[in-house]
Formats: sequence, structure tokens, C-alpha cells
Amino acid sequence: MFRTALRNVLAHKARLLMTVLAVMLGVAFVSGTLVFTDTLGNAFRNQSAKSYDNVAVAITTYADQRDEKTQGIDDATLEKIQALDGVESATGRVSGFAGVADPDGKLIGNGWSNTGGNFAPGKDGKDAAYTFTEGTGPVKAGTIALDKDTASKGKYRVGDPVRVATNGPVKEYTLAGVFTTEDGAVNAGGSLVLFDTTVAQKLYLKPGVFQDVTVTAAAGASDQKLLSALEPLLPKDASAQTGAALADEQAEQIENGLGALNGMLLAFAGIALFVGIFLIANTFTMLVAQRTKELALMRAVGASRSQVKRSVLLEAAVVGAIASVIGFVLGLGLAIGLRSAMSLLGGKIPAGPLVVSPTAVAAAFTVGIVITVLAAWLPARRAAKIAPVAAMSSVHAVATTKSLVVRNSIGGVLGLIGAAAIVAGASAAGTNGRYTVAAGAFFALIAVIVLIPLLSRPVIALVRPLLMKLFGVSGKLAAQNAVRNPRRTGATASALAIGLTLVTGISVLGVTLGQAVDRMTTDNIKADYMVSMASGGMLDQSALSALEKADGVSAISPQQSFSLWVGEDYHSASGVTPGDVEKVFSLETVSGSLGSLNDGEVAVGSKTAKSNGWKTGDTLPVKFEDEKKGKLKIGALYEENDFLSPFLLPKDIVNAHTPQADIREIWLKMDGGATAANEKSVVDALGDNPAMSIKDRADIRDMFGGMVNIALNIMYGLLAMALIIAVLGVINTLAMSVFERQQEIGMLRAIGLDKRRVKRMIRLEAVVISVFGAVIGVVLGTFLGWAIGQTLAAEIPDYALVIPWDRLALFLVLAGLVGVLASLWPARSAAKLNMLTAIKTE
Repeated sequence: MFRTALRNVLAHKARLLMTVLAVMLGVAFVSGTLVFTDTLGNAFRNQSAKSYDNVAVAITTYADQRDEKTQGIDDATLEKIQALDGVESATGRVSGFAGVADPDGKLIGNGWSNTGGNFAPGKDGKDAAYTFTEGTGPVKAGTIALDKDTASKGKYRVGDPVRVATNGPVKEYTLAGVFTTEDGAVNAGGSLVLFDTTVAQKLYLKPGVFQDVTVTAAAGASDQKLLSALEPLLPKDASAQTGAALADEQAEQIENGLGALNGMLLAFAGIALFVGIFLIANTFTMLVAQRTKELALMRAVGASRSQVKRSVLLEAAVVGAIASVIGFVLGLGLAIGLRSAMSLLGGKIPAGPLVVSPTAVAAAFTVGIVITVLAAWLPARRAAKIAPVAAMSSVHAVATTKSLVVRNSIGGVLGLIGAAAIVAGASAAGTNGRYTVAAGAFFALIAVIVLIPLLSRPVIALVRPLLMKLFGVSGKLAAQNAVRNPRRTGATASALAIGLTLVTGISVLGVTLGQAVDRMTTDNIKADYMVSMASGGMLDQSALSALEKADGVSAISPQQSFSLWVGEDYHSASGVTPGDVEKVFSLETVSGSLGSLNDGEVAVGSKTAKSNGWKTGDTLPVKFEDEKKGKLKIGALYEENDFLSPFLLPKDIVNAHTPQADIREIWLKMDGGATAANEKSVVDALGDNPAMSIKDRADIRDMFGGMVNIALNIMYGLLAMALIIAVLGVINTLAMSVFERQQEIGMLRAIGLDKRRVKRMIRLEAVVISVFGAVIGVVLGTFLGWAIGQTLAAEIPDYALVIPWDRLALFLVLAGLVGVLASLWPARSAAKLNMLTAIKTE
């Protein structure tokens, strides 16, 4: 039977090509994902381990310049650690944000991973953490060193002046050296600036204090004993671990982080393979139908049902194995390509070999062979059921009325279960609601797969008159051919329907969320500009002072983070400028007056007030961040604003109870609105600081909406593989349909249907099948998009369903175009058939 299976594969290699391509693409996706994440994980683990090679013990504190309660490691403690037996050296580190300006004044790096630290030379004048390629480390005030990538991007050489911004005003330093490093911030696309230790301590903490310490052990000393010896010397807020333990911890974090990426990519690979099942099943169903007499002859000469079934499954296994080999090789190329793409997009991946694990190899071949065999199981079962006499009489087995009734009944029940679960989940909302919708979506998709042959006849019948009117005989034949075998049409359309269900659902949800973000920006903000740190950190008080004096500013208010306790309950608060806050934010007063902020009173969000039973005029007993107690009178209630906390306090009250202002943003209203001149005024007031981000309302909208669009584009890209496989399914169905209808096409040619109309018939058949699948997918996808959106409605202010009719229309047009493109080869083959040879074909 193995020889028979192998012979059949070789005999039908052209007809199995699309199956091989479908499995190959799915396997490439799976193997590429596994190899890529394994390679990435190995590179980052090696980098992490390398950075802790000479570290016996790492000490970490949470010392913060803004928090006087945190202690850090002072010089006296560092000296005690250095004096311990077995300690070769102990190096203090301090770090924070540092942004480097390029020659045009723009920030180099992504902002959130731009860091600064201290150069800590040992007795030999070198810092083991950095290897200098040019110049030396900074050992005096006014000098810095830059990582090699940042120096290259800014075209800086040793001796050049470099503008650097920390959390305060921008300053100019002289470049003393350029170095290479394995620092994670640099590899993440950021920059690293080294200062002299004294300068770094003043910038990020306080003189004579370090945030972290790394300890190296003398030869023969035990890391664990050193850890035990130095722990009693540490302040309460410090933690210490051996270098090995810290490397293992980071390796685990890397594994967990990559696990999420791995899971997401494999999920989309699974979708692509699931779509491929329809193509494979269709192929083997049609092959079995075309080989009816051959299979009957095998039965007549003594082959049992199980042998016939095994023969078909062996064919599938051979096809799966061939596709797996090719797919795995392509997967290696995909992994290399993904790595290169990340580098091009600015992500610096540590050097390391391509990691091909036994798991990746086993997964690729298991997935390829198992999926192909499973998809071929039903066709193989049908082949084994063909009676020899009926088959040799060319009486093809057709689905019985009973089997169709059972199939449609099961599909109807599954559809009802799915629809009920989706509606129930939409009503429940929240996380539980989303899980219920997901379960309902699964049942709904299965129901569509089961019922789509039943749906094909009435749906295609609706467009038959239009096809006949526009395209005559070709249109009539195309519509008839599309429903001649509803199961085949349904299986082909199902692949497109599944892909477009997901694409449509994501589109409806994405566009709805995007417009909710737009409304949030439009409805909540009156300001012309928002100023913030590119790093996402806090702005210095000096920035607020400078902007208050800027030309053209008509109103200005910080959004100053603060917190307080009312009784036993914690509440977040915003420090704002009385009189100006209502000019930069849209604040609708429910009761009282926001002018009461000028009198030292507070404004409270109406929802917060209602949940606590507060009203205007109430006096609240509060405890501030500095543990001091006081009383605050509610002067106004207002409708909550998404950009502010539910408590609004005058900034003077906030400043009186915090050592340093935590200013997240500064909001500006300008005379004349957002203009080039006003923007320049803001930039100049801030000293052309590259570390500060200045956004107008359009930029703010793009900042939030851009995240939605990026997520949408990633989803579209990942689903593209499933849609490509669905297109291959259309090509495959048409090509094999042309093959088995050779005699019919020859007869049509003989009675006057010319080549042009034969091609048109095949093209229209492809368009009808493609658009039919697209319509099913668009309808189901819109329903799912609505349901998932309902589960998010309570969490998103101003949520309202938006159906992107333009995109849905585009999907249908593209589906029709896909049908035309998919039909090119089959239509050409049909038109080229010799009519006499075709008529003689059995």
C-alpha cells in the first residue's frame, strides 16, 4: 500500500501542489516562530549571563531623588563592603534619564530607554562594564562618554560639544570617549551617557550616595558567603542577590517575555493551519472522486476497506512530510528575516548563532504531517465506503438525505449555541464576557463551516439573475457550477470566511476604539499643546516656571500627580492651576464653581462623589503624602475628565505636602491657537530641550490612535498568511474542478462556447465563490466586533459602535479581485483544452 500511495502522489503531483504550498506555509510559520524566539532568547540569556560573569553579589536599592525616605548606599557603607574578606572590588552605580540631542536638536533614541550613569574606574583607571573604542571615560565635571551607536547617529567625535538633557534644563558637555556595552537600554534602541561619578550623583540622587553596588569576589571566595557577610551592612530598602541568581532571574524574565510573543505568533500560525485544513480536505475529496474506478478496482482485486483508507492516509502523510521539509527550510529563512527586520526597525539584538532546537524540528514535522493526515481522514473514510460494483459502474456516491439532515441539524444547533453565547457575553461585559464571546465565536465558526454548503445555494441564487443579465451564458454556467457541489464550494468559501471573520472583527473593533480615542481627545482637551518628558518621567519645576513666562501663553496648568487619603480610602489627585485648568481642559461643572480652587478648596469628580456620598460644601478629613493631616472643603463637583484624576487640588496645596513636584504634563492654551510661531515660542522657552516632547491636539490624538493603528496593522500582517492559504484554496478548487470537468468543457466548446467565454465562466465562478465566503466572513466578523466592543464599553469613555462601511466594501472588492487572480491559471488551462481530446476524457 505504501508503494501505491507513493505512486499516486507522483501521478498527481500537479494537483497536490496547492496542498503542499498550504502545509508548507503553515509549517514555515510555526518553525520560523520557534526558531526565532529560541534564537532571541538564547542571545538575550547569553548577554545577561555575560553581564554578570564577574559579579559575585549585586546590591539593589530603590533610592530616588524625589523620595527622601529611601536611603541608597552611602560611601561609608561602600567602604565597609570593600573591606570584607573575599571582596576584590565593590563598584557603586547611579543612573537615571539622559537624552542626547543630534546636531539638529532632535532626541537620539526612543526616549523611554535613554539612560545616564556613572563611570566608575578601578585602580587601573578602567571600568569593567565598558570597553572604550575612542578616548577615555569622563573623570571630571563637564565631560561625558557616549555609547558607540549614539555617537555614530549624532556624528560625534571625541572633543565635540554634546547637548544632554536630564530631568532639568539641557546642558552642554565635552565628549571624552566612546564605548561599547552590552547594556539592555542600548540594545532596546536607547542611548547611554556616562558622567563622572560625582556629577551623576548630583543629577540622579545626592552626593556620596549610590543606588546599586556590584561586588566581585577574590579568587577562591564563595559568592554565597559574601552575600551572608554583607547583608547586615545594608539599609532596609536594599536587596542583595548573587550574580548567578540574578542572571537566572533575568533569564526567566526573558523566557516569560518571549513566551508571550511565541504564544501570539503560534496562535496566528494555528489560524493559518486551520484554514489550510479546508484546502487539504477539498483536495483529497476531489482526488478520491476522480479516482473512483481506480479505488473500486483495488477493492475488486482484494483490497480491504482499511487498506484503501490507509492508502489515502499514506498519500497524505507523504505530502505532509514533503511539505514539512520545505516549510522547515523556509521557516529558517523566516527566522533570519525577522531578526534582520528587528534590527532595521531599531531593535538591537545581541549577536548569537541561529538556534535550531529539537523541539522546533519535531513541532514542524509533527504539525505538517498530523494536520495533513487529519484533513485527509474524512476523504479517506469516504473512499473506503465506496462499493466496488457501484464505483465500477461510475455511480458516484452522493450524500444521502439523512446525512444532509443530520449535518444541517448539527450546524443549526451549534449556530444557536454560538449566537446565544456571543449575545450573553456582550451583555455580561468585562473579562468574563470576553471569554464567553470567545467561546461563542468558536461555536459560531464551526456552525458556519457545517452550514455553509446549505447557505451556498440560496445566497448564490440571489446573484444568478445579475450574472445572467451581465454576462449571458458564461454567467449562468458560472452560477450553476458554483452550486453544483455545495460541499466543495462551502469548503473553499469557508477558508476565506474564517480569515475575513477575523479581519472584519478586528477592523470593526479597531475603528471603533480609534474613534473613541479621537472623541476622548476632542471632548476633553481645550489646550493647544501638551508638554511632557520623552522618557515618560516627571518634568522639573523649572519647565513650568519657564513656560509661565513664554510669549503667547494665555493659560497654563500642570497635571501634577498626587495622592491623599480620605479616612481609610486612597484617592489619586491632580495638582492644577486655579483659574487656568478649565481653560485647558473641558470641565463640565455639576454643582458649585471651579473658581473655588482659588480659595483653597477642591473639586471632585461626580462619580467619585456619588460613590462616597459627598456633595458640594462637604469638608473632608484628609491625610497627605507627607503624613500630615488636614481638612479640605469640596467647592465643586464636575464630570470626570479622562486626562485628570478625580480630585483636583490647587498646585500650591500639593507643593506644600511634597518635597518635589511630580509634574507629568504641562498643558498650554496659546493666543492664536497652535501655530508655528507659538510652537517655536514653547520650544525656545524650554531651551530647545531634546528630552521634552511638545504635542498639539492632532499629535495627542495620533499618539493614542497610533497605538490602535499599529496593533491593527500587526494583526492584518499576521492574518495575511491565513488569507494567502485561502486564496490557494480557491486556485486549487478551480484547477481540480477544470480537470474533472474536461469532458463537459469540451462539449461546451464543441457547441459554440469560445475560449473567451470559457475563461469568463471560470473567472466568474471564482469571483462568486470568493465573494460568497467574504460576505459570510464580513457579516460574522461585524457581529463579533460588536460583541467584543460591548464587553469593553464600560471601560472606554464615550464608546459607540462604528461600522467601517468603506473597509467592509473594500474587503468585498478585494475578495472579488482575489477570485479573478485565483482563476487566471485554471481559466487559461480550461481555454487551452483540445475539445476532441476533452470529449473523449472519462
